[in-house]
Amino acid sequence: MALKLVQEAPLQDADLVREAIAGNPLSFQLLVERYQGRLFALARHYTSSPVEVEDIVQDTFLKAYSRLDTFQHQSAFYTWLYRIATNTVLDFLKRRGRCPVQAVEDPELAGSPETDRRIVRPDARLERQEVAEITHAILEGMPEIFRTVLVMRELEEMAYQEIADVLDISIGTVESRLFRARARFKERLVTQYPEFAQGINE
Repeated sequence: MALKLVQEAPLQDADLVREAIAGNPLSFQLLVERYQGRLFALARHYTSSPVEVEDIVQDTFLKAYSRLDTFQHQSAFYTWLYRIATNTVLDFLKRRGRCPVQAVEDPELAGSPETDRRIVRPDARLERQEVAEITHAILEGMPEIFRTVLVMRELEEMAYQEIADVLDISIGTVESRLFRARARFKERLVTQYPEFAQGINE
């Protein structure tokens, strides 16, 4: 007679947090395994150095572990973890000599020409690696105040409310920054890669 294998449902993040606070290190390890892939992907948007990516992710989890008792369960655990990761990235950029808000005007006060709200994606015929390299190159030169919301929304596919929670800003501010960030991305794409200008307004 065949034996029926019963798989236990994975523990919820909140349960793992409570167990980790209670002294079970394996519970936090499960959280690490659950989210390390997403944090590695996040860090790679800011640096191409494997060593620096590793440092950012490691620092994020170390900070999260030391602050577990401050997690209030009012938001998703990943939102809370992502906020720590974002701050870790900004600290990393400051240490590397890049100010996160270097020469950036107030996005809520600055004017902006009317433009398509969508990020223009390069021709689909390009190899994925080439598309990734172009996207990274454009993001690399953008002010962090805009780059961060683009990474969260377009690459991490986070909801507007999640972005607002992570950055501690209103949804209206998220929308405003995204509008201007997309406009800047489009402008840089056309300027730096004019071969993609054809068909942008189609």
